[in-house]
Amino acid sequence: MNRWVVFALAACAAVTAGCDDNDTTSPSSQPAVFSTILRPANEVPPIANDEANGVGAAQITLQLTRSTAGAISAATADFYFQMSGFPPNTTVIGAHIHPGPAGVNGPVIVNTGLSVTAPFVANGATGEFRATGIDVPPALAQQIIDNPGGFYFNIHSPLNAGGFARGQLARVQ
Repeated sequence: MNRWVVFALAACAAVTAGCDDNDTTSPSSQPAVFSTILRPANEVPPIANDEANGVGAAQITLQLTRSTAGAISAATADFYFQMSGFPPNTTVIGAHIHPGPAGVNGPVIVNTGLSVTAPFVANGATGEFRATGIDVPPALAQQIIDNPGGFYFNIHSPLNAGGFARGQLARVQ
């Protein structure tokens, strides 16, 4: 037998010997990307104070790991939001994903880490914020992918602790 054939067979045997049939994850998968426009009028109830005139935009990217069967086995979220037109130096004390269609409030289910003790302060009347690598339970990631409009992202301030700008998620990728 040709020695190259023997070498190729040996190499294949070595590679397959190191494989584990129980390895159920694929380290790379296409991310799921969502965006929304953040408006004070979308809050429930709508904002009617000094923070009523601004606007924002958010992008949320779910980084996914899938099993060989295609099920999500792990997920993290990367958040990016911008805001403008709000009062100068607006303090953001929360930025979250919540379950709920338009007009319905829901509990926090994915938190960016902003809080009263770790706020983000806009630079003048504008600002942008990033948070990356936030763990998301796989089943929740799948729910967001299946029904993005059933979830919203909003930002919170000391003046409007329940949220001052909100938008329903829409999948863009």
